[in-house]
Amino acid sequence: MFGLEDIRSVVRAVEKHHEWMKKCLPMIASENVTSPAVREMLVTDFGHRYAEGRPGERLYEGCGYIDEVELACVRLAKELFGAEHANVQPTSGVVANLAALFALTDPGDTILGLRISHGGHISHHDISAPGVRGLNVEYLPFDEDDMVIDVDSMVRKIEEVEPSVVMLGASLFLFPHPVKEAVEAVEAVGGYVVYDAAHVLGLIAGGQFQDPIREGAHVVTGSTHKTLPGPQGGIVLCQRDLADDIDEAVFPGLVSNHHLHHVAALAVALAEFKEYGERYARDTVKNAKALAESLYAEGLAVLCEHRGFTESHQIAVDVREQGGGAVIAEKLESANILCNKNLLPWDDESKSHDPSGIRLGTQELTRLGMGPSEMEYIAELIADVVLGRREPSEVRKDVEELRREFQEVKYGFGSGVGAHEWSRLADW
Repeated sequence: MFGLEDIRSVVRAVEKHHEWMKKCLPMIASENVTSPAVREMLVTDFGHRYAEGRPGERLYEGCGYIDEVELACVRLAKELFGAEHANVQPTSGVVANLAALFALTDPGDTILGLRISHGGHISHHDISAPGVRGLNVEYLPFDEDDMVIDVDSMVRKIEEVEPSVVMLGASLFLFPHPVKEAVEAVEAVGGYVVYDAAHVLGLIAGGQFQDPIREGAHVVTGSTHKTLPGPQGGIVLCQRDLADDIDEAVFPGLVSNHHLHHVAALAVALAEFKEYGERYARDTVKNAKALAESLYAEGLAVLCEHRGFTESHQIAVDVREQGGGAVIAEKLESANILCNKNLLPWDDESKSHDPSGIRLGTQELTRLGMGPSEMEYIAELIADVVLGRREPSEVRKDVEELRREFQEVKYGFGSGVGAHEWSRLADW
């Protein structure tokens, strides 16, 4: 049959990927795995349908049950985050950021954001969302030793530049950002704070990081698939007076038909997180701290030892002396330890393909039920590779042996509830 071998090759590649991932330590800080209940929503008939517009105001017929699901998803998001308004239609975190910028700025306006080498995401820069909107981007002052925004210098910069938006949040995000101070300064010049919570959304929902909404952020954007273990997609949370502007920026501005099966899956993920989220977020941060401490004890240059290394799910390690981030990330992959090369503050941004550091995340290992004792062992395995104590192929055998014990999705380490047990508890 025409095309049959093409289908077989795709299926084989997917199957091989699945088998390989069962033997890996997934430590890329922007990824996570969903529960069986969430995955089941992703293969429903919702994935075949269109529902342009808001619930109750669709441009298509046949959306009654779709409306019911989206309204439930919005309600759950508002409850979980304490938000006055939520839009769950963005198809990614970048689209969520675009919606915020389209709602709050005009072409030619200036925004403030972090440099990529200071942890800023590309969607805070003129090569991405701000460039699409025609905005001028200036940079927030940054304390490279403490890996935080310099508050006093930030306030002076806001007074000088008078930005329409201050973009907080980051891609390399170890410590909370000064939301209250930014809000007070930017409101004085008629601007807004947009807090990009893509990486820390689940930590915020679980009460284990800062709470940007309570601290006054006008808009919070995020991805729904990192520390919040939902389907891939985006979300915007905002104050009530900005709701119409945000909704119109999403549709008809940036999204035609949003991904309806993802909305159904997100609703389930949010409901799950109401039950297990606090424990999961707490365990994720505990694991990050344990991993950082153990890596440091092994002799690796983990950033911010004087500040306790991290308050999020992320760790940054300077590996310049071992060959740089690109070399080390590749070696770790050879050992089935998956992380990413990452710019560090002293790097020139042109070195994005050969930066000084690597970034490690504990959110997915925590989902697999691993705890501090496993973090200590994983730190030893990572150090074996980074410091050249053993060959990656030899370390890979130990990684595969460790993973045999951790195959089921959990909601914390130790006695954490498993995904299948949660499904029964929820009458799934």
